[in-house]
Amino acid sequence: MKEKLLLLCGLLFAHSGFAQPSREPIKVTDLLKIQQVGGITLTPDGRKAAFTVLSTEPDAAKKSDYKNVSQVYVVNTDGTATVRQLTYAKEGAAQPAWSPDGRQLAFTRTVDEKPQVFLLASEGGEAVQLTHYTLGASSPKWSPDGKQILFSASIPINTLLRDSLLNPAKALPRWSFEKPGFDKNEQLVTSSAKPNADGSLAEIRAYLENDVVDKKAKVLTKLNFQDERDVSADQSFTQFFVVDAVAGAKPVAVTHGFYDFKQVDFTPDGQHLILTGQLDSLQNPDRSRESQIFLANRNGTQLRLLLGQKGVSYTSATVSPSGKWLAFQFGPASYASVATLAVMPLAGSSKDIVTLPLDRAKAGLAWSQDDKYLYFTAQSNGGVPLYRAKLSNRKVEKLSDYDSGITSFGVARDKVVFARTEIANPSGLYLADAELKKVKSIGHFNDWVQTRQLSRPEKHTFVNDKGLSVDYWVMKPTAYQASKKYPLLLEIHGGPAAMWGPGEASMWHEFQYFCSQGYGVVYADPRGSGGYGLDFLRANVNDWGTGPSSDVLTALDKTVAEGWADAEKLAITGGSYGGYLVAWIISHDHRFKAACSQRGVYDLATFFGEGNAWQLVPDYFGGYPWEPAVKATLVRESPITTVQNITTPYIMFHGENDRRTGFVQGEMLYRSLKVLNRPVEYVRHPGGTHELTRSGDNRQRIDQMLRTYEFFARYIQP
Repeated sequence: MKEKLLLLCGLLFAHSGFAQPSREPIKVTDLLKIQQVGGITLTPDGRKAAFTVLSTEPDAAKKSDYKNVSQVYVVNTDGTATVRQLTYAKEGAAQPAWSPDGRQLAFTRTVDEKPQVFLLASEGGEAVQLTHYTLGASSPKWSPDGKQILFSASIPINTLLRDSLLNPAKALPRWSFEKPGFDKNEQLVTSSAKPNADGSLAEIRAYLENDVVDKKAKVLTKLNFQDERDVSADQSFTQFFVVDAVAGAKPVAVTHGFYDFKQVDFTPDGQHLILTGQLDSLQNPDRSRESQIFLANRNGTQLRLLLGQKGVSYTSATVSPSGKWLAFQFGPASYASVATLAVMPLAGSSKDIVTLPLDRAKAGLAWSQDDKYLYFTAQSNGGVPLYRAKLSNRKVEKLSDYDSGITSFGVARDKVVFARTEIANPSGLYLADAELKKVKSIGHFNDWVQTRQLSRPEKHTFVNDKGLSVDYWVMKPTAYQASKKYPLLLEIHGGPAAMWGPGEASMWHEFQYFCSQGYGVVYADPRGSGGYGLDFLRANVNDWGTGPSSDVLTALDKTVAEGWADAEKLAITGGSYGGYLVAWIISHDHRFKAACSQRGVYDLATFFGEGNAWQLVPDYFGGYPWEPAVKATLVRESPITTVQNITTPYIMFHGENDRRTGFVQGEMLYRSLKVLNRPVEYVRHPGGTHELTRSGDNRQRIDQMLRTYEFFARYIQP
């Protein structure tokens, strides 16, 4: 009887489109109301949880603008206490970390444009700034005895060359800096020559160096010369420091050299450090994609390699509470790969490795207090479940569903505190037992959603021409009526290894907004998506266009076949790789009344040069643009090759500082369409990076969504 009642409720829920007549539709400005819970951390005894809440606030310094501010909150985990906000400063707070006794929190806050570590009593009060490090301080972690804090900082190479504490021997990199004509890095040696444009060669070099310092020139010798927003000649290295947890203490470096360390933590006994990073003494860091795992003394001395291998990346090093076990991931240093989860005795070697089977990309490794379980999240089948692996039998258990996404979690004793995104709530805070059997909401940050009409996605699956099962979701218009037909919007994700589904948070508002405007929405996870295993992930190698477009168009066709969507009112949009696929599709298919690409890739050979994600080219197409076979493939797979076939009205977006995909090829596609006299509009957002629609300027995020809607409205009337 209970099952029948649940089924009836589900049918009524689906039929209603998850809408109530008394509720309002989602508005574009509701984007500003969404609060995001993250950074969850529990005290060692499990009695308290700290976390961050990212909110949008009016920017007092810029009229009509908004800024994103993160603050730290705390809640007891007995299920009775209410959430308390601990920080209020306008600069915000992030990266909370509990002291071992649970009496203090370390967190970071921006001071003079650099993050610094602060200390705050768990009961609140005035925060005390612990670090004043000129290069900033991030990712604080307490030593097990509570006496010190470990933090990271990004060290520019010029600082590392000249700093008497970080580099007392004035050593040079052992790897080549790759400046032509200087085989032994002699150009890095500090010169006493005075700048003089008319002087000796040494004085001319000093003069030219001043031009670089004064930003009159950028001299590029790096392979990876783009960051997220600019072309950069700078080279920096992430290093780690310890500082006594008392005001006025001076930080001491525990990592050294011209290398990057991605992750460092104390072992549970406090006597050693476990380190993950890149330490190839002879290879330029830009040419090495591997990472290794090391063990060192607490002060960073006697660094020894635990795990490392050519062509393999070792990451996520996490020591169990007893100090006996090391959990980690390893796999090929490539975008198109899925890392393997493994454990071994910390005192063992690579021959003692035991792998834990789950063909998904895993994140957030955390041990149970008794060493028996390893918790983690993984994108899978449209959701981001929480999993746990049992060491004794290597069994991996899924603790939450595919219809939601665990965006952050903490484990201590018999408690799990987690943040979850789902259709009913873009971000909420929950308390559960160790098996996630008893779940209780303990933080309400998006109650405004209860006053809105929402559309519920309906999941479908089909088998494509490669025999792969493809998931797709259909969202009907919020005010859906069975007697009417509606426009249908095909949305396409990026990556190409991204994954969408009800458990993916970034598209919550956009999907709901278009549904509220009278559109149906359909989106799929085509071949090449993450969340479905290695074979699925690599099913688009050498095939970015034809195969994936077949998958998303099949999802569209099957949705139209349901009968409620108007086949004469179809629109299409996508971002990044999704922008690529939009351009590909409309150059091969003319069914759409309007199209939109955001931050797309349109010429793969050009992308190799101007995008900082250029390694997608060799990873997916097996080589480089000058190789004849690869060149032919890149031409075949680039939408610019068939630009003359595009007749669909088209709006294109790009952030002016997007260096992940670059933007020159966008300009090339736009100019080509203009020369062809096609209906095209190109929108550039000043200062915008590739992350504009996720974490960028909020007015620009709203602008992009509204411009897309307005452009579609020129050709489609709901």
